[in-house]
Amino acid sequence: MKNKINNYDFLIVGAGLIGAIAALALFQKKFKVLVIDKDNKINKDNRTLAVNANSIDFLKKLGIWNLLKFPPQPIDKIVIKDNINRNPLIFKNDDESMGNVILNKEIYKIARQKLKNLNILKIDNSIDTSEIHSNKNLSINNNNYCFKKIIISIGKNILSDITHNSIIFNDKHYSYVGFFRHKIDHKNTAYEFFTNEGPLAILPAPAANKKKSTFIYSSKEKINKTQLQKLIYKKIGASHGNLVFDKSITKFPITPHLTKNNNNFIYIGDSLKSIHPVAGQGWNLGVKDIQTLCKLLDLYSLETKNFNSLYYSRRIIESVIYLSFTSILNFLYESNNSFNTKIIKAGFKGLDKIKFARDIFIKQAMGRINLID
Repeated sequence: MKNKINNYDFLIVGAGLIGAIAALALFQKKFKVLVIDKDNKINKDNRTLAVNANSIDFLKKLGIWNLLKFPPQPIDKIVIKDNINRNPLIFKNDDESMGNVILNKEIYKIARQKLKNLNILKIDNSIDTSEIHSNKNLSINNNNYCFKKIIISIGKNILSDITHNSIIFNDKHYSYVGFFRHKIDHKNTAYEFFTNEGPLAILPAPAANKKKSTFIYSSKEKINKTQLQKLIYKKIGASHGNLVFDKSITKFPITPHLTKNNNNFIYIGDSLKSIHPVAGQGWNLGVKDIQTLCKLLDLYSLETKNFNSLYYSRRIIESVIYLSFTSILNFLYESNNSFNTKIIKAGFKGLDKIKFARDIFIKQAMGRINLID
């Protein structure tokens, strides 16, 4: 029948990594889900994901992790250095790795294919999010639908309907991401270098041997390819040996923001918040968004009047903590003065000498801390 209304529990706008995984998690919980995306092409993003232990457990439950064809690269140690403190901070966990590095496009391909196999993905270029409302009819590909809840997962593309509902930090940065090969084994070690211009992270990359790494450098300052390569060589040339960089470097903007509570939409991933990559936890926080939503659905029905507010109240604390922490950390290093130097030194000393602080850092890196259960 032409005027038939297809009733669904959830509409997810955006079939990127977080949106696709959210759909699979909700489908696994027996909810009726539809995902729409404007692009039918498989993501060719050459970046990597640092997936912590909590996210790995979640991906295993969804049957995604074991489908990875390229072996994930474990991170057994994290080394943090700057130009203020003489000795680096070194973190290790003896029980399990502190995370794994995987190829972005590989996990995206697996999740996207699962959506297609379940026949819950629709491609539609005409969807305007400002016209989407829960419990109201919506036409998709000439079919009529009605959704109890609408989830927005559009990644870093902050559209106008989200922008006016967000708290946006004006300290816009750009990140540069790429790969390089090196002569010496990386020994499953990740590095974070803090400079006055911005942080530089070096992660072991998935490869047939342990002689390939990936980098992400973030700064307000513009930097060309030659300058970036010199910076990386200066930081790790001694530990990694001769470096050979891939030709392609991805550049993307970072606009730290936090989307406010909305009665119509449930925001997840970068649609809810975007933090500076200094913490390496942006994607893992998106997984926690999905986990929080799933736990909430175990306690409340979709008809609960304040359901969206309940979700937001459970995600706001951790989102604000990470957004504040990364912004303050950037400010301390970028605004080079004696007062900031004292704060940085005190922070290093605390993490170095206080076991409780070190344990918290390790648990945080692994995603084992739940601020709200």
